[in-house]
Amino acid sequence: MAQVLLWGIEFLCCSSGVSEEKMRTNSIPELSRLVVGGPGEVLNVHKPLGRRQDKTLVYRGLSTNITLSVFTVTSKSMTVRWSSHTGASSYKITATPKNSLQPSVFAQFSGNFMMGSLNSLSPNTLYTMQVEAMDNALNVLSSAKTEEKTAPEVPTIEQAYSKQSNSITVEFTEVSGATSYILRAESETEDYFSETLVTGSPGTVIQLHPFTDYSLSVMSVNSGGRSQPSYPVQIRTVVVAPELNASSPSNDTIHVTWSPVEHAVLYTLCIIQQGSDSRVKLNTTEPMVTFDNLEAGTSYCIKVTAWDPDSRPGDDKTICQVTRPPSPGGVHVILTQGRSLGIAVYWHAIMGADGYIAHSSNGQNCTATGENTCVISPLDCGQNQSVSVTARNQAGLSEPSLPEDYITFPCPPENIWVEEHEAGSCWVAWNQVALVEYYMAFIKRDDGAEEQCNTTDTTCQFHCMCGYTYLTTVFAYNQAGSSPQGDVLNYTTIPCCPEDVSVELVSTETLEIMWSSVRGAELYETTAAQTDDVIHCNDTAPVCALSDLKCNSVYSVVVTPCSELRGCNRTCKPHAHETAPCSPEIVNVTQIDSSTVRVLFSAANGPGATCTVTAVGRTDRHTCHSQSTSCELTQLPCGTTYEVIAVATTAAGRSLPSYSMPLETGPCCPTVVNVEQVTQAMTNVTWSPGRGARSYVTALTSPRGHAKCHTLDTHCMMGCITCGTNYSVSLEAISSTGHKSQCNYHGFSSSACCPTSVKLYRMANNSLRVYWRSSGPPKTQNHTVDLYGTSSNYTCVPAPTSSSCDVQEVMCGDVYTVVVAPVALDGGRVRFCPHRMYSVSCSGSNVGMVIYRGKRSVD
Repeated sequence: MAQVLLWGIEFLCCSSGVSEEKMRTNSIPELSRLVVGGPGEVLNVHKPLGRRQDKTLVYRGLSTNITLSVFTVTSKSMTVRWSSHTGASSYKITATPKNSLQPSVFAQFSGNFMMGSLNSLSPNTLYTMQVEAMDNALNVLSSAKTEEKTAPEVPTIEQAYSKQSNSITVEFTEVSGATSYILRAESETEDYFSETLVTGSPGTVIQLHPFTDYSLSVMSVNSGGRSQPSYPVQIRTVVVAPELNASSPSNDTIHVTWSPVEHAVLYTLCIIQQGSDSRVKLNTTEPMVTFDNLEAGTSYCIKVTAWDPDSRPGDDKTICQVTRPPSPGGVHVILTQGRSLGIAVYWHAIMGADGYIAHSSNGQNCTATGENTCVISPLDCGQNQSVSVTARNQAGLSEPSLPEDYITFPCPPENIWVEEHEAGSCWVAWNQVALVEYYMAFIKRDDGAEEQCNTTDTTCQFHCMCGYTYLTTVFAYNQAGSSPQGDVLNYTTIPCCPEDVSVELVSTETLEIMWSSVRGAELYETTAAQTDDVIHCNDTAPVCALSDLKCNSVYSVVVTPCSELRGCNRTCKPHAHETAPCSPEIVNVTQIDSSTVRVLFSAANGPGATCTVTAVGRTDRHTCHSQSTSCELTQLPCGTTYEVIAVATTAAGRSLPSYSMPLETGPCCPTVVNVEQVTQAMTNVTWSPGRGARSYVTALTSPRGHAKCHTLDTHCMMGCITCGTNYSVSLEAISSTGHKSQCNYHGFSSSACCPTSVKLYRMANNSLRVYWRSSGPPKTQNHTVDLYGTSSNYTCVPAPTSSSCDVQEVMCGDVYTVVVAPVALDGGRVRFCPHRMYSVSCSGSNVGMVIYRGKRSVD
């Protein structure tokens, strides 16, 4: 800005490049501090309107007659411009109220200016504006006048608010003389500016952005121009309304979804039933909601509002959605007659339905709009179907109604056949047909005889004779009527069966069959079930032989007559006959005792077969009989050989003999066995020879141990004998072929155990004491004590169960052998107990020191 001070008055110059229009609309970049009044008096200051800093002075040009025009006005100022005048050194601008007694206002400008402003004017007042061009002597060289009214007062904003996302409403004080108002809106980011002309308060600024901060001010307008903007207010637009998508998943629910609205923190939805005052209101933070318990086929309107973080409601939006219709009721069907069978479906009309669809369970359907009936056709026979009706509207389909069942007349039976289970009895059969209550079968023989059968089954029996042809047809019936006629079956009966069939056993494994010829048979097949129905004979002759059969088997022989036209009669009864029993096979021969042998054999014979086993020797024969798998030959002498054979017998005959098996009886047991104890741990066993025996196994057995000896001799020395123990004596005689005979004898008792820890001690009065310890049963064993010296011997009999004994008046100076031995039950003493040697010295005439000299062997 450039300033010029003339006659004590401050003048302003406009910025270069400022358009006239901007000055008129108070939108010039900067027009500031235009001072009017007397010298040194500042009357008004315009506030800056822009930021442009490049300023230039406007110098006057040359003109003969001065002109004056109003450039722009405000509520309390007016800017005019004039043309330059030759010789003028200054210009005086005077504003005089035309219809008011208020004083005039003037300002004087340097001759270099051609534009200036007068402040301190009254709002909404008509002024006469005069410009006077003056020379240096203040003489008026030229003048010009014009009239203009100042703008009204600056309005005051009372409140501003946003109820829609694209607009802000401003309420302000209306001022006198204003014909209209201008609402100015600027965004906080300075990327938006608009001015909206309104006629009064309130006024609304539109085409704004949602949830955006704006600065709003108001200017009053009259014929003179606009006032200065009011003090601005800051206001933010509300959020937009969600774009709703509604659907009806069922006839009592409506599901509403929307995309989340930016800056929205809460949504309020209200649903109103069309034609009703009832409404439901709810809040949610989720972008979806489901309204349930609604009426079917009814229109509902849903209004939604989004709330911003300042708890201000935004735009609202309303959509209407109809619920799906309810399921139709009262469904029933009627069969239609005519060339094409069909069903007419009826139902009750329901509210909210635009149309209906009738669905058949076989996939057929029909539709109706505006009516409550439609026809499904064509239909086939044998249908057991159901039909249900679904209503539809713009929301979708209802749930299907309860199905209504219907049936059509049955289809004719298919695949008819005749079975002749036995001569004279035939069965006509057919496949099961759906929806049938009963069947009627009609049978006509080729000689004119007729039969009919009424049944609920799929078979029907009729009397038929061999060699005839029968024509058969079957009809099916239900409540809808009879089926059409199906196929006609042509059936010829089979030849009759032979009556006098005879079966005879001509050898152990061959059967001969004979019969008389029958009418209608061209050849005969002879089979047996036990040979997998292999045809043994296929001939026109009434005789057949079945050979190479299994032994001990019952064969069911069937003679089947056959003809080329009908085939074979498989209903002839079988004739059974049994073959001879199978030859036994001897499995094992076991000797039970010295005179008894058990023979184990096997044979694939029935329980009625008896097996005879015979053992043939050089001089004798032995026989046994059994119906099981074993037989015992008794009273056989030991050490003898036989040949054993077996033969089976049944009511059908006698089998071939089995292969023979040699038999050798066990060797004879020795008649005499002797056991003699040699030492405390050894015995000598001897026995007499046994007939047929080659070697022997002798055993002494007790709970405390046993001893065994295997030898070719008739004697054996055995150790490991425990003293004071009862042994059982057994002997096993073995022949050269390995046959064995077990021989048991009277038991043997070993001698009592010799004591241990035998010690000799010196006592008083020329006596010695012998100590020992019993080493085996029985605990009450009696002992005898002997001392053998070179010159004298001593014997001491201790008390029963005692473990010591005192020997009196012993001669000293000798070597004594001490023997402590148990006393046997017969009063004798054990002779093989160990001896201990002691030296007994003299101490004067008495017994001195006793010294152990060691053991010595038994004598």
